[in-house]
Amino acid sequence: MTPRLPSVLSAYDLPLVELQCAALDGELYALDSCFCPIDEFDTIHLRARALAVVLDPRIIAERMTAAWVWAATLNPPVNHELCVAIGARTRPPSSLRAVLREVVIDADDIDTISGVSVTSRLRTVIDLARFSESFGPRESAAVSTLMADGAFGYEECAAVLNARRNLPQKRLALTRLESLGERSATV
Repeated sequence: MTPRLPSVLSAYDLPLVELQCAALDGELYALDSCFCPIDEFDTIHLRARALAVVLDPRIIAERMTAAWVWAATLNPPVNHELCVAIGARTRPPSSLRAVLREVVIDADDIDTISGVSVTSRLRTVIDLARFSESFGPRESAAVSTLMADGAFGYEECAAVLNARRNLPQKRLALTRLESLGERSATV
């Protein structure tokens, strides 16, 4: 019996040059900054494990990084979008291209996938609607996919947004989410 490669390999396991050569030979494929054997399916658990290699357990994947982990978008963002609860006092490794924010976050806004904290689908939708600089086709498609996979719609999002007073970007988020509902109704 031949030994099996781990499902996620990084430069911590083998030199990066060897991983890249194995990818060129068709034995591995790139998954963010890691590599996976070609017989591994690209799943939310595999994507989370690729992040687990470099993230401190206190760091939470959010916005487009969370959308990528949830498989609502094909590729990870160029710069990972991460957050920590206020007072967590941590930062991502300098080798990771990332933006880190301190946020107020409830435990029910966080799901754990293969040991990695990721904002829930609902929280991810709300954060994308509130904070995306541009809400173009990529963000719209990710939000629509998250809503479909999570089996919730505009009403649930609006209820969460309206439950909080003085929430920054609330109106913008409601407008963006409402326009998505209108677009899907005309299709």
